[in-house]
Amino acid sequence: MTDAYVAIEGERIIEARARSPGTARGEIVFTTAYTGYEESLTDPSYAEQVLTFSYPLIGNYGVREERFESDNVQPNAVVSRELTDDVAEWLESEGVPAVDHLDSRDIVTEIRDEGAMKCGIAAGPDATEEDALAELHECKHMSDHVDIGKQVSVDEHTVANEDGDGKTVALVDCGAKGSITSSLVERDAVVHRLPYDASEDDIEAIDPDLLFISNGPGDPENFEQAGEIVEEYVGDVPLAGICLGQQVVANALGGRTTKMEFGHRGVNQPVRDLRTDRVVMTTQNHGYTVADPGDELEITQVNVNDDTPEGLENDELGIITRQYHPEANPGPNDSLDFFDDVLALAEE
Repeated sequence: MTDAYVAIEGERIIEARARSPGTARGEIVFTTAYTGYEESLTDPSYAEQVLTFSYPLIGNYGVREERFESDNVQPNAVVSRELTDDVAEWLESEGVPAVDHLDSRDIVTEIRDEGAMKCGIAAGPDATEEDALAELHECKHMSDHVDIGKQVSVDEHTVANEDGDGKTVALVDCGAKGSITSSLVERDAVVHRLPYDASEDDIEAIDPDLLFISNGPGDPENFEQAGEIVEEYVGDVPLAGICLGQQVVANALGGRTTKMEFGHRGVNQPVRDLRTDRVVMTTQNHGYTVADPGDELEITQVNVNDDTPEGLENDELGIITRQYHPEANPGPNDSLDFFDDVLALAEE
């Protein structure tokens, strides 16, 4: 049954089955993760994107809220070879269009060969090809979403583990996954979660032992305020960053970031530590990368597949950043010691 249409750049139309009705647009990307679909679908880094699963069956162990990384489904739409009823009903309850019964491998291959593309989706009994094309024509490039941080950040300052005895962390929330906070709280840190556009006064009021820039969606150059915070406190307060956070730190300290062809999204990305030559498997979700770290930051880890920077450090300034997700939800736990390392910075 065809009652859904996916339109991608070049005005190619792919017929599909509607599992959650509606229209949507966004940059179409793929993840190679074969488990952890609940975490992926609630990851704020997927905002303004259409998420395609390369694994053919999504939903084979149900939907459990305790696995969520945020309060909402984050992609604008979802594409899969097959979605179970549990996932389809969840997406419909969230108002997120979803389609299946198409060749997702073909879409993944096209994204791999052509890069992430604009996409429009129309799903439901009244959907037409023209509806999908209309969405495609209205779709913007990720870099054009200049205030995307407002969509995914907290609205106001919140505190986790307020009575903890550990270090005080100022977490600038550019779209933070919930498990970043959990990983810090597990180590007894007091985590002050601040909006993406937090001011220097907000940081001063906390007097943190550690400044932490979170992951998030889109172009790091659109997170100017977070970069200004880094510039203000570098050398005075230890700095950590994950994913978009690494890119923001690099830009703020004279480096340069660039958009990747199709990014890294999955739970099986190999990373090599240049100091120890150890390789770990990591969870990743990003479409931008550090092209040049500048003079202040040393590349300490690289992606085995394409040599892009996965870790940046400056021992004298007290900076540790990672392009991947050490909290690893979903994914392998090879790099959880990152949180011990950054809290040790604060101890020093």
